[in-house]
Amino acid sequence: MTLLTVSRLWDAELSAALKGLGLTTRKYGLLGHIRGTPGISFSELARRSRITVQSAHTAVDGLIRAGLVQDTTAHAGAASTLAVTDAGQRVLDEAAAVLARLDAAFAAALPDLTPALQREFVAQLARRAE
Repeated sequence: MTLLTVSRLWDAELSAALKGLGLTTRKYGLLGHIRGTPGISFSELARRSRITVQSAHTAVDGLIRAGLVQDTTAHAGAASTLAVTDAGQRVLDEAAAVLARLDAAFAAALPDLTPALQREFVAQLARRAE
């Protein structure tokens, strides 16, 4: 129950902080994938984000309209070539700073939580490797 409560608190704080940057957690993730893999296809973007291709198109259209992503081959019948714009990079940098502040605040407020989560993460990785 404690982890669920912390998760809800974290999600609410992150969502509020990202909203100030014009992002949702989903759009933040998509923007990060596009930055990490310039030219990524919509199919791969959807797969990595665990959403449908249609949802990826809709979300990316919003990122394009916001000036955060560009599609250099946006015409019928051509595969898209997605890339983060300079404005998109600035928003990602701002989001990273926000995330670091939130992480520090949560770690300060719940000092035993970070080591506990790290132990659990390592244990899960070990179980998956078996």
